[in-house]
Amino acid sequence: MKFSVWPNSANPTSDILAETSWADEHGFHGVWIADHYMPNTGSEEIKPGDLHECWALLPAVAVTTSNVRLGPLVSPTSVHHPALLANRAATIDHLSGGRMVLGLGAGWQINEHLAYGIELQAPKERVDRFEEAIEVTRSLLNDERTTFDGEYYTFTDAPADPPAIQSPLPILVGTGGPRMLRITARFADEWNTWGTVEGAADRAAAFARACEQVGVDPSSKWTSVQALVALTDTAEQADEALAGPFGARLIAGTAESLCEQLAAYDEIGFDEFIVPDFNLGRSLEQRLENYERLTTEVISQL
Repeated sequence: MKFSVWPNSANPTSDILAETSWADEHGFHGVWIADHYMPNTGSEEIKPGDLHECWALLPAVAVTTSNVRLGPLVSPTSVHHPALLANRAATIDHLSGGRMVLGLGAGWQINEHLAYGIELQAPKERVDRFEEAIEVTRSLLNDERTTFDGEYYTFTDAPADPPAIQSPLPILVGTGGPRMLRITARFADEWNTWGTVEGAADRAAAFARACEQVGVDPSSKWTSVQALVALTDTAEQADEALAGPFGARLIAGTAESLCEQLAAYDEIGFDEFIVPDFNLGRSLEQRLENYERLTTEVISQL
């Protein structure tokens, strides 16, 4: 199982690029950037807060790294037009020398859609739109010309030149719903989810069933999972972390315990584990120190 990093877009851009360069130099597999315009409140409440724009950050990451894969985790098709997604992704693939992954989702964050006047449709219509968007994006990335006549998108002999370096450029989808999982199995190369070990196991089984339902071998898809990680000196400290505000999205424990938990993700069949930095410290120095500890005390032992 490979390991990747997820810098917080609220951090200064210089910190983000220092962190991604560190990951590139220390053997990490990938760098992922969230695609949101404001902090999530779970409601229509508008909450100001720094969030640097994903598609402006990705080219900078591409030209300041040499090895890591990179991409959005994930870009909502409710916000981005397929032509923009395909052309941006192909260009960043060139900037990175063939390391881009296009992460897509249907869109979900209520307050940013409301604030910017972007329609957030009811779930069925949103998934209908997503299915058209991923199909036409796949065509733009794979085919010389794209013609498509759908309910939401119309393309007529549309080019997307120059083509990406990778053939095909990977598309990742972050999702958990049954229909979205089937769409992912049909059109995407990779699938992503959040989850502690137990929840991730259930979601991985659901994705495998979705692949089988559409006649796709589940082992042909790259799968990734993320959770916040807290490396503690004692089991008591781990319990305190799990009782805190991040508990539902956190794995915590001593180095030995984290090795066991991460090995369980590997046994489930995940190809990649993504470590967000959201709880790893307020300063760049603290975050890099915690990534270094995880690398030395946990990841290197697996």
